[in-house]
Amino acid sequence: MPSRVTWKQLEKWALVNLMRFNKAKCKVLHLGHCKTPYEYRLGKEGIESIPVGKDLGVLVDEKLDMSWQHVLAAQAANHILGCIKRSPTSRSREMTPLLYSALG
Repeated sequence: MPSRVTWKQLEKWALVNLMRFNKAKCKVLHLGHCKTPYEYRLGKEGIESIPVGKDLGVLVDEKLDMSWQHVLAAQAANHILGCIKRSPTSRSREMTPLLYSALG
């Protein structure tokens, strides 16, 4: 089991690599069934714990449930389909199949 990385180690890594952490963008997503999750800190400031995180465009919660990803994908598809239906070009019989096939 790997040991926890300390703030000092992260700070040293950032200095060596000429990088800085943007504390406002750092978030913690606790995975698993732990009732009292560990509070992570960057220096003296605590890092905000979030129930759902998005990484590389994928939404994941603490139970590794990605059902929200499906809901958001369906909403986006319905939005695009609504735009096609309201478009004057979709009223022609030739254009409708082309517009719908462009989605797939």
